[in-house]
Parts: sequence; structure tokens; C-alpha cells
Amino acid sequence: MRRSPEPVFWSLFSAGGVVLALIAPALILATGFLVPAERVEFDRLSAILTQPLARIAVVGLAFLTFVHAAHRLRHTLVDVGLRAYGGPIATVSYLAALALTAWAALVAFG
Repeated sequence: MRRSPEPVFWSLFSAGGVVLALIAPALILATGFLVPAERVEFDRLSAILTQPLARIAVVGLAFLTFVHAAHRLRHTLVDVGLRAYGGPIATVSYLAALALTAWAALVAFG
């Protein structure tokens, strides 16, 4: 029986879903609602998010989010009838996730 890398992608998909469900709403709440409502000072949030470890965490959040979206898109396209193009779809999806993660790292550290 041939080994498949599919369990790795499913575990990243699952991790991305958990991160999206638990951490992303907190970041959206803090940056989108609490800062504009002046419940959290922008300078304090900026001081936290400019720390190298926090930047790494944000890039990790972006990576898991993009892999989650790529995996979902891949399986959706295969399920709607593009099974013959499953390999190229997987390649493009995961390369796009890596490219977007590189862009997020560039924004976070640039």
C-alpha cells in the first residue's frame, strides 16, 4: 500500500479550523471593535503585536487559515466534478496558500 500525505493535509485543515474558530474572532474583536471604541488603546495593542513572537504567531495564524481554505477549496472543486484535475488543483491550492503565507510574513516582518 502506497503512503499518502493526505493525513498531514487533513491535520493542517483541522488545525486551521480550530484556529479560525477560537483565535481569529478574538483578533477581529480586538482590532475591529475594541480599538475603535477606545476600550483597548491602540498603542498597547501595537506594542503587543510588534513583538517578534506575536508576529510569528500572526504568521502562523495566517498559514493555518490559508491551508484550511486551500484544502476546503481543493475538495470542493473535486467534489463538483473536477476529479480529473485533482492533482493540479491540489498543487495550485497549496502553492497559493504558501504564497499568501509568504506575503503575510512579508507584511508582518517587513
